[in-house]
Formats: sequence, C-alpha cells, structure tokens
Amino acid sequence: MNGAASRRARSTWPRPVMHGRDAELATVEALLDGARAGRSAALVVRGEAGIGKSALLGHATAEAADMTVLAQTGVETESELPYAALHLLLKDVTEGADDLPEAQAGALRAALGLAAAGPPPDRFLVGLAVLTLLAELACDRPVLCVLDDAHWFDRASAEVLLFVARRLEAEAVVMIFAARTRHAPAFPAPGLAELSLPRLDDVAARCVLDAAADDLPRHVREQLLREAAGNPLALHELPAAHRAGRAPVYPLGPPEAGRGGSAPTHSPVEREFAARIAALPERVRTLLLVAAADGTCDTGVVLAAAQRLGCSEADLEAAERARLLMFQEGCLGFHHPLIRTAAYGSATMVRKQEAHRALADVLEGRPDVDRRNWHRAAASIGPDEDVAAALEESARGATDRGSNEASAAAYERAGSLSPDPQRRARRLAAAAQAAADAGHRDWAAALAVEAGKHARDQVHLARLAMIHARLADEVNRPEETHRLLLEAAVPAAAVAPELTAEMLMWAIEAGWSARDRDMIDRVLAAVDHMGLPTAVHIRALAAVAVAQLADDDAALPAAVEGLRQLVVCHGSGAPRVTATLAAWHLALGDHVTAHELAAAAERECRTRGAQGVLPRVLAVLAIGRWHLGRWHDATSAAAEGLQIARDIGQEQAVGELCAVLSHLAAVEGDEVRLTSILAEFDGRRPPRGFPEVAASARSLLDLGLGRFGSAADRFAELVLHPSHRQSLPDLVEAAVRAGQVELACDAAARFERWADHVGQPWARAVALRCRALVEPGDRAGRWYAEAVAQHRLDGTRPFERARTELLYGEWLRRDRRRAQARSPLRSAYATFEELGARPWAERARAELRATGESRTGTPQPGPDLLSELTPQELQVVRLAAGGLSNRDIGARLFLSPRTVGYHLYKAFPKLGVTSRAQLVRLDLPA
Repeated sequence: MNGAASRRARSTWPRPVMHGRDAELATVEALLDGARAGRSAALVVRGEAGIGKSALLGHATAEAADMTVLAQTGVETESELPYAALHLLLKDVTEGADDLPEAQAGALRAALGLAAAGPPPDRFLVGLAVLTLLAELACDRPVLCVLDDAHWFDRASAEVLLFVARRLEAEAVVMIFAARTRHAPAFPAPGLAELSLPRLDDVAARCVLDAAADDLPRHVREQLLREAAGNPLALHELPAAHRAGRAPVYPLGPPEAGRGGSAPTHSPVEREFAARIAALPERVRTLLLVAAADGTCDTGVVLAAAQRLGCSEADLEAAERARLLMFQEGCLGFHHPLIRTAAYGSATMVRKQEAHRALADVLEGRPDVDRRNWHRAAASIGPDEDVAAALEESARGATDRGSNEASAAAYERAGSLSPDPQRRARRLAAAAQAAADAGHRDWAAALAVEAGKHARDQVHLARLAMIHARLADEVNRPEETHRLLLEAAVPAAAVAPELTAEMLMWAIEAGWSARDRDMIDRVLAAVDHMGLPTAVHIRALAAVAVAQLADDDAALPAAVEGLRQLVVCHGSGAPRVTATLAAWHLALGDHVTAHELAAAAERECRTRGAQGVLPRVLAVLAIGRWHLGRWHDATSAAAEGLQIARDIGQEQAVGELCAVLSHLAAVEGDEVRLTSILAEFDGRRPPRGFPEVAASARSLLDLGLGRFGSAADRFAELVLHPSHRQSLPDLVEAAVRAGQVELACDAAARFERWADHVGQPWARAVALRCRALVEPGDRAGRWYAEAVAQHRLDGTRPFERARTELLYGEWLRRDRRRAQARSPLRSAYATFEELGARPWAERARAELRATGESRTGTPQPGPDLLSELTPQELQVVRLAAGGLSNRDIGARLFLSPRTVGYHLYKAFPKLGVTSRAQLVRLDLPA
C-alpha cells in the first residue's frame, strides 16, 4: 500500500528487563507470532499506575521490528476532543485513505478533520474505514497497534478502535490496549481478551530493587521494598528518591508509617515525580507544566507557549537530562504518564491558567479551534460570555462529528462560564441531553439538576423534566416518569404545545407500562383543558393503551383505529420517536414497516452517536428481523443492544432485548441458552412485563419440543394479558394437541377478531390456520389450503408460513394423502432448517418420513450443508454468491476484505466448491 506500510510510529517507552512477567511476555509474543502467521488478535492490558503496562507495550514494540507499528498514548487534556487519539495514531498513514472505498474514505477524512465541513460521519463507517486501512497496511507486513493509557482516549476514538478490535480475524493485525484500573476513567472493552498485571511477588520485586539499589543499605532496601509494595515503577524510582534525600525511611516503624502504605491522594511514585520536578529551576518547571497542559506532542506549540512565559530551549534540554521529557522523531513526550500528572497536579491554579493562556495565544489563527477554545476555558478565572460562546460552538462541532461525550463536556464548561442565568441553563440542559444520548445516566442527571437551578423559562424546565423522565424510564420507574412529565407539561402547554403533546404521549406510555388505567385517565383529564392541536393523537394513544389494559376485546376496534391514526404521525424524526412509531406498527402486526423505521432509527443513532437511544432501537429492529426470518441478524442486533443497555444501566431495555433473545432461543430449541437469558434478573427486580415474557418464551420452547400440556397451561394464563394477543395462535395449537378444545376454540376466535381488525395478510393466514386446527373434517383441509395460499401471496413471516405448512402436511398425511402431504412438508422442513428452528425441523422431518420419503435433502447444499457454516460464514457466502466483491461484503458486514476472504476460504471446503462461480450455481437461500 504505497510507502505507508514501511513507516513505524514512535515507541513511548524503552524496552526494560521485566522480572516476574514471563507469562505476560509469552502472551504478547504469541500474539505477534500469530500476526506473522496471518492471524489477528486484540488484548486489553489492565493494572494500576506503574505496574508495567507501558513496559509490556514497549517490549511488544521492540519485538515487532519486522512489523509496522502504530502507537498512541492517551492524554487527559485531549479526552474531550472527538477523534483526537485516532488522528494522532493514523497521522503517518492517512494517505492510505486514498485507496479505501469512497464512502469509507469520506467518513475517515471527516472524522479526522481532513475534509470540508459536512454531515457527521457514521461511527460504524469510520470504524470500517480504519479496519480496512489496517488490513491494507498488513498486506505488506503485519501491523501492531500499541494503545497506551487508553482510558484517556476520547470516546469517539475509543469506540472506533474497539469496533475494529472486535472485528479482527485474519488481517495480520494485533491491537494491544493498556488501561489503568484505579484513579482513572473506566475503559470498558466487552468482547476483548484481557490481561491483568498483578503486583510483583517478593522474589521478582527483590530482583528489580537489587538492580536499582544495590548500593543502598539492606534496611533501607527492605523499607523501600515495603514502600513499593510490588509496584515495578516504584521499585525503580524510590531508590533515586532516597539518594536525593527525598524519601524518609522508618526502619523501626510499621510498613504503613510515614511514606509507607497507601497515600491518601497520590501514589509514592507520583509523589516522587512531583518531588523531582519541585527540585528543578522554575523555568524548567514552567516548561514541564506547559507540556503537560498542552496534551499533544507538538514541540513547536509547547516551546512557543513556554517562551511566552520566559522559557528557552535550554530549559527543554534540562527537562530531557532529568529524564522527565523525551524527544523522538519530532515529537515531545513524557517518559511516563505519571510525570505529566505530577507536573500538572503540583502546579498552582494561577500557574495552570498562565500555561493555558499562553497555549491559547499560540493557537490563535491555527486550525485547532476546539483545542484553543478549551485552553481559553481553562485559563478563565470567572464567567466569560465570549469563551462560553466559543465553547458552545465546539460543542455543536462535536455533535456534528458524532461525539456526544465531547459535546456534553463542552456544553457543561460553557454553562459554567455563562454570566447570564438563562444561557447557563440552556447550555447545561444541552449538556444533560448530550450526556443522556451518550448513555451517561449519572452525569446527565447531575447536569439536569444543575440546569434546573438557573432555568426560569417553561420550555427549558419542560426539556429538563424530559431528561429526568428519560433517566427514570431507563431504570424501569414508570410512575416517576409519568409524574415528571405531567407536572412539567401543564405549565408548558401555552408556550410549547408540540413539546407538551410529546410529553403527554410519553406519560400515557408510562401508564401503559405501569398497567395503571388511572395514570392514563389523569393525562386525558389534563388534555381536555389544554386545547392542543394534536390532542387527537394523544387520545388515540390512550385508546390503544386502555385496550391493552382491558380484560376483554371490547376496546379492540377503538385501539386499532387509534393505532392507525398514530402511524400517520411521523413525529420529529428523532431516533426515539421513530422507534416508538416502529413499535406501534409492530402492535398492528406490520413488521415490514416497523423494520424499515427501526433500520432508519438505527442509522440515525449511529450517525449521531446516540448510544443512550440505541438499545431500544435495536430491540425493535431485532423483532422486525425475527419476523422477517433474519434470525441471525436479529440475534446480532439484540446482543449488541443488550451489551450497551447493560453498560449504561438501562434496565427496561435489558428486559426488552432479553425478550427477543429468549424467544429466538426458544424457537431454535436451545433450552440451555433460554435458561441463561432468563436468568438475567435473578436476584433483582425484573422490569415490568418480564415475567410474562419469560412465560411466553418457555411456552414457545415447550410447543416446539412437543410438551403440549405445559405449553397450553402457560399460554392460557399468558394471553389473559391483551398485550400478548399475537401469542393466541400458539395457545390454539398447544391446546388442540393437549385435548383442550374449548380453550383452543376461544383463543382462535379472539385471534380471528384481532386479525380482521388489523388487516395484515399474514395474520389472516394464521387465523385460517387456527380455524383449521379447531374445525373437524374436510373443512379443516380447505382452511389449511387457503392459509398456505395466503402465506405464499404475502411472502412474509417465513416461520409462521412453515408452521402452517407443517400442520397442513400433518393433516394431509393423517387423511392418507401422503403424496400430497410431501410438498408442504418439504417446504416447511427447508424453511425451518434455514431459519435454525431445530425442533420444528425435526417434526417436519419425522412427518416426511411418515409419508414414505426417505431423504430430506437435494444434491445441492441444502440445510445440512449450510448448517456446517458459522453464522458469519453463511452471511459472507450468501453475499459472495450474489456477486459482491470482498470489499463490498466487508462494507455490509463491517469486516475487512481480508477477513471476508478468510471466511470464504473456510467455507468453500464445507460446501464442496472451489470458486465463487460455483456458489452462484448452488442456489443458496437469500
């Protein structure tokens, strides 16, 4: 890939001798050997400050002399600038973007600020661009990415790099992250292998200390050994501190006396660095402070700012001689991150402000506008509207670039600098909204409370109430959600009718979730006195909710009509609103439109970086995919949403996503997986409705496995809840099989009424199937035939179609029409196999054999051969059979082209083919 692959980024840590780390060194060296063999891997190294994370990364860099090494160290002062870490990591290889697919290249350039202003880049597309770029670099030789102090990476960079790390397979790329475990921001990396570095044992610690302190008396070494407590950096640095007279020793006291034990605010190593800095001349200390405040490795900017404060190049040389700063390949850096912490933390507030002011002055007129704004803010003593307005612009830019975390931080600082209370309230409210969108619940709540102290405008107060309500909703507190919304909506109605209507509809949803009719009635009573132009939509939603809470079907016509009124109201286009609209379509049985809306909401979430909304969107998307027969994609979406929901504490979303996954496990016949999913809330209160979800999933599993009695009992209790009307066909089948004909007839009649009202073709087909199950004689055959014909005309809900075909085939065989039974049974069997519905496929296979058919496959690779493929291989093979190139497939599946090739290489022997052309002839299911 032109000349980029031959370049190597700087290593920020020399390669030391590492005692007591044989196993850890072997792990890292194995990763490098794997890359040389064409395999990829990612690893997160965790441990306290000074434990040897950077040293281990330095060892990896030294061992990778035959590889392309890209290195970046996170910096606290850069953590609010979107894509700052990614920009510095890739700065020497950005010309490789010219070889990427156009969409990926555009997204990467936009993220790195190398393109003209435009819409924010899709976070996934940026990740795919980086993945492809690294894979292309690895075509020449393996690539090692060394990512130190990853806990200080800006969120946008961290998400992209973790996205890449999770998708590495066969690119010959190794990514090693290092993150601190204490006194630092969290660095969650679900799905990646982790290596925890413990403190050194006594033997290894003595080896390190003997090498650094063999000239010191034994009693001093023993005290230093206790003081360091197995921390390698402390073992290296404390002897020098003692020699310089900065480390008092208490040979007769207990280990925790004096400097022994744990310090209240700083580690012994950090205190030692602070002492070394304090012993330097004032101008050298100033230069170190400026370098620490800058946060980049731009020597020109640091030196220019330091010169404004009276420093010179001689002071830079002095800092180098003291082994505090180092200068490599045109880049200025600290020998260890704790030196930066000590240099900045030990300075007075006035000195820090002087350093930031000098840096802001140097950056005047340069492209780094956001960095300059942050330095101006750090230099501000009190409220300053000019600086606040500049930071607000940075916040908008961060939102446009897809980083809600950076946006929230900038809005928060802008708010704190705002002299005017209303502007302060507005900016803090924007910060709270951005933090909530990013999934930071506690931060969002604190910001909303602070904004409320200054807000007087009813619109601002209403928006703050919506943030508090959203946070309550996410942790399954519908009563609190309802109260917050209703209380704020009443005074806001006269000045913000559209916002008020949105709040009241949400309040009805909260009453629906709480199954409290009185909560819904209180909203309707408020609407009657407001004169809102959209009151009809509010009443429509109330009608739907009331019908779902009713004990009978009397309110069903009004509910369906209400839903039809709602789905023509497209709302604001915000992802949360679109997801709600999609959920209403699901309630109408229109999974096709629901899926389209949910897919649009997902794209919008990823574009905006709206992680806080994404779990709910993915839940609706997964349901749509499930009904469309895309079970693997449904599982992927639900699993991703579940991980995010767990990470950000959205209990309600966790319940919704577990519901989807549990039903998928049930239809696949995976009882172990189902039990594991339903154990999510063991030991704590489940979200509302989750016990019914668990009963529904277990009943569906029982039905598939032929345990009809237990299935009928569970379904009979379940469908008493109107929200589970779509489970009525399951009850019909289970009850008929269990000999409970009266129960089956009642359930069939109820479902037929619902199908008539919603008017969905698939629902009419299933209603005909239910009628066939409960009707005797030849009339059943007629209803089955009509049901199958209706399914095939509709072309959706393949699982329901296959169930109808299975029941029809069974009926035909029992009616001694074996030859006629084979066609629907073959179709049912093929569909069940393709979907992965194993117990249902076994039922169809058994029925086929009962008709006298001895084989259930064809010469082409049918379900048995396809079942040999992993879900990823199956996706790749299908797309390759459709004529897509490796790059096109990678863009669809968020894989590198090399990984696509690897999957094809693995899949070809399983399918008995040797080329893409043969894939086309296999007639693979779409």
